[in-house]
Amino acid sequence: MAAVELDKTAKQDSAQEQADKQAEFQKLISNSRSGGVYVPPARLRAMQAAAATDKSSQEYQRLSWDALRKSITGIVNRVNIANIKQVVPELFSENLIRGRGLFARSVMKAQASSLPFTPVFAALVAIINTKLPQVGELVLTRLISQFRRAFKRNDKTVCHSSTTFIAHLVNQAVAHEIIALETLIFLLERPTDDSIEIAVGFMREVGAFLAENSPKANALVFDRFRDVLNEGTISHRVQYMIEVLMQVRKDKYKDNPVIPDGLDLVEEEEQITHHIRLEEELQVQEGLNIFKFDPNYAENEEKYKAIKAEILGEGSDDESGSEESSEEEEEEGMRLFHSLCHNFDPSAAEEQDGILDQTGMNLVNLRRMIYLTIMNALNYEEAVHKLLKIQLKEGEEIELINMIIECCSQERSYSTFYGLVGERFSRLNRVWMECIEQAFDNYYHTVHRYETNRLRNIARFFGHMFANDAISWVNLGCIKMNEDDTTSSSRIFVKIMMQEVMESMGLKALAERFKDEEIKVACKDMFPMDNPKNTRFSINYFTSIGLGILTEDMREYLKVGFTAVSRVSRSLRRCRMLRV
Repeated sequence: MAAVELDKTAKQDSAQEQADKQAEFQKLISNSRSGGVYVPPARLRAMQAAAATDKSSQEYQRLSWDALRKSITGIVNRVNIANIKQVVPELFSENLIRGRGLFARSVMKAQASSLPFTPVFAALVAIINTKLPQVGELVLTRLISQFRRAFKRNDKTVCHSSTTFIAHLVNQAVAHEIIALETLIFLLERPTDDSIEIAVGFMREVGAFLAENSPKANALVFDRFRDVLNEGTISHRVQYMIEVLMQVRKDKYKDNPVIPDGLDLVEEEEQITHHIRLEEELQVQEGLNIFKFDPNYAENEEKYKAIKAEILGEGSDDESGSEESSEEEEEEGMRLFHSLCHNFDPSAAEEQDGILDQTGMNLVNLRRMIYLTIMNALNYEEAVHKLLKIQLKEGEEIELINMIIECCSQERSYSTFYGLVGERFSRLNRVWMECIEQAFDNYYHTVHRYETNRLRNIARFFGHMFANDAISWVNLGCIKMNEDDTTSSSRIFVKIMMQEVMESMGLKALAERFKDEEIKVACKDMFPMDNPKNTRFSINYFTSIGLGILTEDMREYLKVGFTAVSRVSRSLRRCRMLRV
């Protein structure tokens, strides 16, 4: 009887102790929401162990979230040039997919409070961006959004810190150079003391990169600085800042290198560059900064462990593993990564469901990017090299070719730069050649929409293509040289194009080319011999533009036809005379 009583008393004490622990744990959770109170480490570990009995509980997840926030903040705050290589594995050990909002907030806050360390934070973001590109994209998106808000509020301090960080992300190839150029244009468009001061600071940080990668755009920016200086609408203090910037440029940014020593840690082939525009609608995902209950917490943690092992190379005893297995592991890692992003980010889930942009903004942004890339290139080789780096979806190749031709048409006079760009693309791949051939057919049939100067440039562009055999001469078969199928615009187009070909090849070589049997068959409508009316029209046209040598076969056709008609008429006259 006494033993039964003792057993019952022990059970009651155990239940009471468990209830006390649960109550104390709830108290700790409530304190953590309001800023937290100090808890002795031993007591905290005991309480965490009690909470760990149910890892799916909201209380445990909240406690883990607080631990993740403190860990990421602590790691970011102690990074420097000397320890960055040791800090990066520690960061990857934390769940950066769940905590990417926390990381973005911590690194932006740390950078704003210590601007001289901005290159270090940019290098840290660049390393993480190579493995988890959504993290780098989130940091860049929030910086651009922060700059736009601060500029509207006229908060010069935040604008300066944001542009400095953006500049070094450009230097690290996390952000495309277009965002730097758009920011400078935005700041210099309506100059004030504050905007010019921010632009000068931004240019000091990113100027060396632009001078190396976009010299043409860099020169235009400094021309604008000179105009502002000559206008005299800003204070003397800011005018002096511009003069100092000019001297920094002369000194080739010796105190502001693109990437400081010890921070060039990302190989060029591993870089992932984000093409985010200054004016586009941004998703800063503020909801990632706060705790949210995850019903699949344990499963997602296991997925991140697999990603972490892939990134850090854990559990791979055989370094010389087969290429096939490494590719499979990489695909599996990316699959897990997208799965986690789907769980943690509603916008990613929308992409998974197949929601497509139907507004045409993607195409507009692509064309703008192609235009800026062409305009910023120093020569045609640099232009082709940069254009090939643009990530095109299947079927968008024709848009790139069309933009090259449109840029060519906008020039005051024809520039061989565009012809050389088109020729290089045509020789790179059969796909590009087919796109240029398709563009020729489209432009010939819509050439009446263009004014004379634009028509002239387009015609000379295609003349360059034919003269250098960048595209097949068989494509001239779309030209039907007769009165009904041509307009004044199409005749001017053919005239300028053929004269461009003649100047490049010479009249004799041009005539020989049209004697080729394949080309002769393809161009039968260009030199018609089916109807004397059309034949005369074509002869008169080509003779008037100085290419009469191309009409010899048509003249022979008319001569033979005229002779046959004369013989018939003479025979008829003789018959009538005999009858009489």
